[in-house]
This record gives sequence, structure tokens and C-alpha cells, in this order.
Amino acid sequence: MTRLAQVVIAVLAFAAPSIAQNPGGQTTDMTAEPMFVLVGTYTGTGSEGVYTLRMDPETGVLEPVAAMGGITNPSFLAVHPSLSTVYAVQETGEDNAVFALALDGKTGALSIIGSQAAHGAHPCHVMVDPSGSAVVVANYSAGSVAAFAVEEDGSLRPASQVIQHTGSGPNAGRQEGPHAHSVTIDPTGSTVLAADLGIDRIMLYDLNPGDAMLSPAEPAYAKVSPGAGPRHVAFHPSGRFCYVVTELANTVVGFAYDSASGSLDPIQTVSTLPQDWQGQSSCADIHVHPSGAFLYASNRGHDSIACYRLDPETGLLTLFEIEPTGGKTPRNFGIEPTGRYLYAANQESGNIVQFSIDASSGELTPTGQQIEIPAPVCLVFVPVAQD
Repeated sequence: MTRLAQVVIAVLAFAAPSIAQNPGGQTTDMTAEPMFVLVGTYTGTGSEGVYTLRMDPETGVLEPVAAMGGITNPSFLAVHPSLSTVYAVQETGEDNAVFALALDGKTGALSIIGSQAAHGAHPCHVMVDPSGSAVVVANYSAGSVAAFAVEEDGSLRPASQVIQHTGSGPNAGRQEGPHAHSVTIDPTGSTVLAADLGIDRIMLYDLNPGDAMLSPAEPAYAKVSPGAGPRHVAFHPSGRFCYVVTELANTVVGFAYDSASGSLDPIQTVSTLPQDWQGQSSCADIHVHPSGAFLYASNRGHDSIACYRLDPETGLLTLFEIEPTGGKTPRNFGIEPTGRYLYAANQESGNIVQFSIDASSGELTPTGQQIEIPAPVCLVFVPVAQD
């Protein structure tokens, strides 16, 4: 399938019913429904593995309903777009793997379907393409990216391709070699953006979902400042912009995105920290609000969420608030699909803290609700199955 055909199909699929207008000028499904929140963790701190929480559709309060063991460090998760299947990395040095899990849509219980070798030390991020045909994994210590074809039952075939990154960066302690930290598939499903912390590049790959194969795009990568250390990527709902959070420089880098070519053009770099901050901190996660009007990024060390207003026409960001997360080391955070609540997953303090999001201003307000989960690393949302 050509890139143009993939883009056209994705645009048609995006035009779904039951949508409402919002402050960012974009459209999003605003129907509140019961949700499961799946939590990936590190298991060396007393964690059982992957936890299932149930989110009340009105209050957003989280309640534990299930936990599944059997995987060491199931740190990051991804949900299949149409099957009741979840994918989890096993973030280890030697027994690295990616697991396929069956999710009971009514109870939230998870069970292991099977696994495949990740072909690289410390797989740390996983994503499924919009068609549900391919899964892509980033191997941090190995500095590589692996792709897997999805079977009809949601299980994975052995890796169809493993691509090794090369190079280094100026930070001798963190950039002695490549470190693929995330893989993000663009809204059209045609391009994989692999943020490599070790080489200060966003590697760009054309994706053929049918056979789960990657090929270098043209251009093959986009750069960030030397020593910045790109970590995670988030797209604007319009698909016109994407944003990269840098772990080492504590910045968000905005890019204009051309979905037809898969190219990135930098438009802005903004700090995530107060100007007078003197301590040690490193960025972790980044998300655009479903409305497209706001962007959020997490600071570990400063232990906060940096909040920005986002101009949907220009893609430019304006920092308006830096909100403490109510815990230590916010490794990850999630915004539930209607955009009313943000949940900060504080890894070292072992708590997930709920914030309400003001629909007009984007400001975060702690609700006073939190739940204790050992070493939470990743949050994903799945609708509860209805009778």
C-alpha cells in the first residue's frame, strides 16, 4: 500500500460519529463511560506485575480490580485497537520479550497468550499500529527497534525485523551509544518515529503493517539539540504537529509534521522547569490533551507536570503552570479519553494521583484522590465491555 493510500484511509477512519467541539478547535468523543486503567510496573519493588483499575465514569476515582503476575518488569503497555488484547514489554537485560495478553472486557482480568523475544536488552516501549496488524518495540539498552506481525487471535509472530541504531552523543554517561526510548506511530499508521536518547535523533521509518516491515523514510531522521536526549513523542489530534520531550535537556521540542512525507520541521523549543530551578531533574512523559488545546510533560526530580497552552493553528506552546504531582518521580501520566482527568504515576513513591483538568484553561487541580500501586510506570485506558 502506498503512503498516500494509507493517509487517505486513516483520514476516513478518523471521521467517526458521536463527536463534540472543544476549545482546541478539534473534535473528540466526549461520552463518559466506565474505563479500565491498566498499570505497567517494575516488579522489583513488591509489585505483582500488571494491575487493572476501574475508573468511575463520573468522578474518575480509581479502584483496584485485578492484578496479573508472570512477567518481570512489564513496564510499558499498548492496547490493540479492535481486539481484547494488550501488549506488554518485559524490560530485562537478557530475558527481554514482548507479551500478548488477553483482557476480559467485563472483569478486567488479564491472562498471558504468549510472547516473543524482543531481540534487544531492556525493551522499554511498545505500540500497535492503527490497523492492529503490527506491533513495534523500542529496546533501550540495545538501541534497536523490532517489529512483529499480529495474528488473528492477537498473538504475535516472531519478529519480522530488527533495526539496529548506531552512533553516540556528547553526554558520555548517558549517550555512549544508541538508546531507543520510544516508538510512536503517526495517526495515519504510515510512519514510525523512534526517539533515540543516545544519538539525539528521531529516527523515521515507513511502516508496511501487512508484513510488519520497516524501511528508512526520506528524510531518515530529525535532530534535536546535541545532548538533549529525546525520550517520548506525542501527536496533536490534527496530525499537523508532534512534540518530543527531551530527558536530558528538560525541554519540549515542537515540530510541524507532514503526513504525506513523514518529515519533521522544528518550530519551537520550550523548557519544562521553572527558570530559577537549580536541582537535578529529567523529563519522562508527554501527552497532548484530547481537545488539542493543551500539552503536558512530566519532570522527575522537580516532580511536577509542566502545562502548556497549545495554539492549534501554529502549533506553538505557552507555559502557564507547573503543578506538583503529589509524589516522587512521575515516570508516566495518563489523560483519560474525555479529557476531564489526568493521573500522575509516581514511580518512587508508589502512588497514582488524580487531577481534574479545567476544560477552558487546562489548569490541573488535585482532587484529593490517589491510589497506591508499587512502582507504576505506564497507564493505558480501555473501555469496560458493555452487555
